[in-house]
Amino acid sequence: MVRISEAITQDHQKLEYYYDTIVNSEDEDEQTRFQNQFTWELARHAVAEELVVYPAIEKVVPEGNVITNKHLREHSTIKEMLDVFQDLSCSDPRFLPTITLLMDGLNRHMRDETVDLVNLESCLTLEESGELAESLNRTKIFVPSRAHPDSPDKPPCETAADLITTPLDHLQDMFKKWPKNEVKWDSSNE
Repeated sequence: MVRISEAITQDHQKLEYYYDTIVNSEDEDEQTRFQNQFTWELARHAVAEELVVYPAIEKVVPEGNVITNKHLREHSTIKEMLDVFQDLSCSDPRFLPTITLLMDGLNRHMRDETVDLVNLESCLTLEESGELAESLNRTKIFVPSRAHPDSPDKPPCETAADLITTPLDHLQDMFKKWPKNEVKWDSSNE
């Protein structure tokens, strides 16, 4: 059974891999494909964390609401930067500086979050942690795949906004370029 901290770490590793591919490639087609993959992964991951992980932290970790408020502020900033990045052409001179700045903020957030996940795991049974991981992955299926920083971020308005934007995002995704070979993520990628 995958624990919640392992599921989140795996998402973080994917984002780092996509970022590395983008900045180390000189092929605009490859950069575009991985830009779409990076955007898709980060947008879904952030919303799923907000809907699944942060409520769990608030519920079981001492001072959980302080922790989640900090992460929500960081997510807001990350979503704003992602909103700019997701629409840039890789030939735009702002392309690489924008993703680098975005990844710098994301790396800080991921380091902080790792500490908070240790605290969360210490308050959960193995079964509860596994259920959270399953819920996180299921939730990513039903959330927007692009950044929408101006959307409401508090339930029930957040949920209603997601229900409207998700099908539109998924429709747009059908016409985007994606990496040709999907990387399989398991313990061998760690």
